[in-house]
Amino acid sequence: TQMDLWMQMMNTKPGEQLKQVVTPETGDRRFANTEWQDNPVFDYIKQSYLLASNMLTDMADTAQLEEKEKKRLNFYTKYFIDAMSPANFALTNPEVMKLAIETKGQSLVDGLQNLLKDMEKGRITQTDESAFEVGKNLAITPGAVVYENDLMQLIQYSPTTGTVSDRPLLIVPPYINKFYILDLRPENSFIKYTVDQGNTVFVISWINPDSSEVEWDDYLKSGVFKAVETVKEITCAEKINATSWCIGGTLLASALAVMHGQNNDSIASATYFTSMLDFSDPGDLGVFIDETQQTQREMALKVTGIMSGKDLSMAFSMLRSNDLIWSYVVNNYLKGQSPTPFDILYWNSDPTNLPVNMYSYYIRNMYMENNLIKPNALTMCGTPVDISSIKTPSYFLSTIDDHIAPWKTTFNGAKIMGGSVEFVLGASGHIAGVINHPAKKKRNYWINGDFTQDAEKWLETAESQPGSWWVHWNRWLRQQGGTEIAAPTSLGNTDYPIIEEAPGRYVKKRIN
Repeated sequence: TQMDLWMQMMNTKPGEQLKQVVTPETGDRRFANTEWQDNPVFDYIKQSYLLASNMLTDMADTAQLEEKEKKRLNFYTKYFIDAMSPANFALTNPEVMKLAIETKGQSLVDGLQNLLKDMEKGRITQTDESAFEVGKNLAITPGAVVYENDLMQLIQYSPTTGTVSDRPLLIVPPYINKFYILDLRPENSFIKYTVDQGNTVFVISWINPDSSEVEWDDYLKSGVFKAVETVKEITCAEKINATSWCIGGTLLASALAVMHGQNNDSIASATYFTSMLDFSDPGDLGVFIDETQQTQREMALKVTGIMSGKDLSMAFSMLRSNDLIWSYVVNNYLKGQSPTPFDILYWNSDPTNLPVNMYSYYIRNMYMENNLIKPNALTMCGTPVDISSIKTPSYFLSTIDDHIAPWKTTFNGAKIMGGSVEFVLGASGHIAGVINHPAKKKRNYWINGDFTQDAEKWLETAESQPGSWWVHWNRWLRQQGGTEIAAPTSLGNTDYPIIEEAPGRYVKKRIN
């Protein structure tokens, strides 16, 4: 209690450390520096803050509210608590004060300069952006753009093996981010790994729109459907495999449902990385979505015609504010330091805008009304949609600490599918759990749980495997049929000549 802490403070002799009435949670790095323990004044400030944080959290937990309002209260209570940390203020952070003294105030001057630069950019700098360039040291797997339209470019990658599967692989990335999260550097590139396993790989590179009247159906017709058709025509394949990530998985499942309704079986297997189909529990993202907020947002967006990628990026950062906001406030502005180079955070700082009509359709029909899991509740491209009718073999990869697509929610979506489903749970979160090259020999994943049970029972019955799930997925992909053929000696064909080298122009367009 605060009284106990106060008494500890009063009874502490010079040179002694305070006894710990309360300690930070495991993994809380804000108070890791010894200055927070060695100086009784700052130790008192730290512990007093932690006690007050616990009290506010308990008050929010005991509030008598409807479930959705309770989640919103808990979220913003935590956000307020994180913002008010003594680590976030110069005069209550011993590390900041010590550095200011050592540098004779230069650290504060540098921090102000960093703040002014970020105010001009309209976002917090999370990495040394000068260390990376798309096409130079990111997204450098050899390939070429073999088709483009107003919505996307289609990239084909050069084979690295003498033979390949006769079923090419099409990757459908999220349109809210850029595809090169799957092709960062050679040592952690999922695309390069997949090419090296003997696959002819294609990826959709979505355009970063300024403004448009593009609808959800356009992303199906001019995006997924056109890509599938083009891949088949270039490779002369009867069927292809498809892989998707996050919102790209929602789009792929929608496409498959439409294709099933049209008796089109061009896709032999479908993979979904951290993709929600059932939006009944979208996690903390749900606090930003209700009728009032969405209506106000849509009215504001009528002026610009787009949903700003910067605003979306900030919303995602709020989900992990200590890691993605306040740690950089302290490092960049209070300490005057520059963040270290980190490829994933560079990608995170390179979002895309969304056409307002498509964005509104997605939010209302998926997050607000959960229509995708309701048979025939939606009509896409003139075809009623029922994802339970999809018989295509599916591979679902979720991650146990995912804060964007909670794994239990993705598990429920996987159970709706009408065909065979391989559900795999990876360690870590939405990004790090997916980008886990086998060569690193890091983390683990769970397989073979009882899929007839709920998510908790599945995990209880699942087997933990060391390392990366990439190897398991590659074996599964090989089991989906197809034969080995000679690798193509050129990219594209006479009908689809090379337009430009990978990664293409579209992915290089940044938001100003």
